[in-house]
Amino acid sequence: MSTVSQLNQADNLPFYEPQGHEVELFMHAYAHKLPVLIKGPTGCGKTRFISYMAEKLGLPLYTVACHDDLSASDLVGRHLIGDGETVWSDGPLTRAVRTGGICYLDEVVEARKDTTVVIHPLTDDRRILPIDRTGETLQAPDNFMLVVSYNPGYQNLLKGMKPSTRQRFVSMSFDYLPAAAEVEVLLNETAVDKAMAEQLVILGNGLRQLKDQDLEEGASTRLLVYTATLISTGFDPVKACRAGMIEPLSDDPDTIAGLMELVQAAFGRAD
Repeated sequence: MSTVSQLNQADNLPFYEPQGHEVELFMHAYAHKLPVLIKGPTGCGKTRFISYMAEKLGLPLYTVACHDDLSASDLVGRHLIGDGETVWSDGPLTRAVRTGGICYLDEVVEARKDTTVVIHPLTDDRRILPIDRTGETLQAPDNFMLVVSYNPGYQNLLKGMKPSTRQRFVSMSFDYLPAAAEVEVLLNETAVDKAMAEQLVILGNGLRQLKDQDLEEGASTRLLVYTATLISTGFDPVKACRAGMIEPLSDDPDTIAGLMELVQAAFGRAD
């Protein structure tokens, strides 16, 4: 077990295996009230990292999974009608600004464009959140932090972050962990033995080599954890790989069949 893993357990923090200097960078950004942008492929540890840092800093975490229909009102809040009266209800961004904490906008480029107008005043030296519908202008407290993330591999002309927005953030790039570190994740997150963890990581890295050829996205660390969890509970390893790793990667029967040949070869089976 790595030194960082031992410290995580000693401090009762969520397990997190650092990729570089991201923990130190995040701490400096928080101390100096800088917003953070995290880029990286699906399932490489972005969300776990934010959960880890929120616990480490002792801050509440407001996570928003952004999607096509997410509007500025969903972030800021809206008036609701109940019991014959209209009541204002804060959105997650407003709650974080009022009380402090980390507001994490996951896959921010998926949200509607009007959300950009809302976050811009929070990403410069003003650190304010104007709420037009209530006439308020909230000043973010010292312990408020805005963090956004997205997967650059899914960007296109219609869904990309404008340079003018990107340059408002301190940015860091994530990628899949080196093999030894990813094995450490499987050992900490599941009950598989080291030999099985190593085999799954080798298989996962092999599947990642097929990205942009047969697959849109490589096998994420999250999928490796799911697969290892199934195996650790006694489920057949080949069937676990199909359910936890292969089926989530593709809907095409021929592609799935081809990927399963890799799995069967890895486990020395032809079933």
